[in-house]
Amino acid sequence: MSEPKTENWTTVITPKNKLLRLNLRELWQYRDLVTSFVKRDITSVYKQTILGPLWFFIQPIFTTLMFMLVFGNIAKIPTDGVPQILFYMNGIILWNYFSTCLTSTSNTFVNNAYIFKKVYFSRLALPVSQVISALLRFAIQFSLFLIMLAVYWFIGSPVSPSLAIFAIPLFVLQMAMLGLGVGLIVTSLTTKYRDMAYLVTFAVQLWMYATPIVYPLSMVPEKWRSLYMLNPVVPVLEGFKHAFFSTGMPGFAEYAVSVGITLFLLVTGILIFNLVERNFVDTV
Repeated sequence: MSEPKTENWTTVITPKNKLLRLNLRELWQYRDLVTSFVKRDITSVYKQTILGPLWFFIQPIFTTLMFMLVFGNIAKIPTDGVPQILFYMNGIILWNYFSTCLTSTSNTFVNNAYIFKKVYFSRLALPVSQVISALLRFAIQFSLFLIMLAVYWFIGSPVSPSLAIFAIPLFVLQMAMLGLGVGLIVTSLTTKYRDMAYLVTFAVQLWMYATPIVYPLSMVPEKWRSLYMLNPVVPVLEGFKHAFFSTGMPGFAEYAVSVGITLFLLVTGILIFNLVERNFVDTV
């Protein structure tokens, strides 16, 4: 009598017994899927448009021009000696990256429920792919900013980059982590409370005006400065400005608080995401 053959499985799916389970090894195994999601995100947005990828450039340019008209020329808000177009574009491109990471990941469960119900893969592959696709958009818009910076430097404008320019990858990484963390929290809550999607759009707009993008940090009264700096985006944005304009770097304590809040929101997002992932199909 022959012995029964044993089957060797390449993947075994088991229930998650830990809430704080990132499982980067599993995510790496699905790197090809992440790449496919990134390509889908990039091509699908402007697939049936007239100007196509040119919208990557048009959006920050027109937003910058509108800010220059409304806040620079009508409201007469100063830019602390920085040319207006550079001041506004600097803040816009970094804020756009953060807000895109947040809003795109905040719809992960609801917009992709049909995929989750059909096949198993690392659920973090989708939000991570959205952060990467947003990074590609940021790179395109950042190149536009560098071109404008080079033009002003060539014509002799008082633009003086600082050593903080070497910290730009860290600034971008923190914005990605912050956007991902908040987005994971929101998408987890959206599975049960659908009106969270409308709240996010409104909250992101308010958050932008609570950040020194259309006005310099010097306009914030000194007595409110400590409370204002609890906004984790503020030290990152100020560091990003200082890298190109030498406008002043936040103190170590202020930046440490920003990093601490970012890590807290990221860990909290992963915890809630892993908790909701267990049974979200039943509620979506």
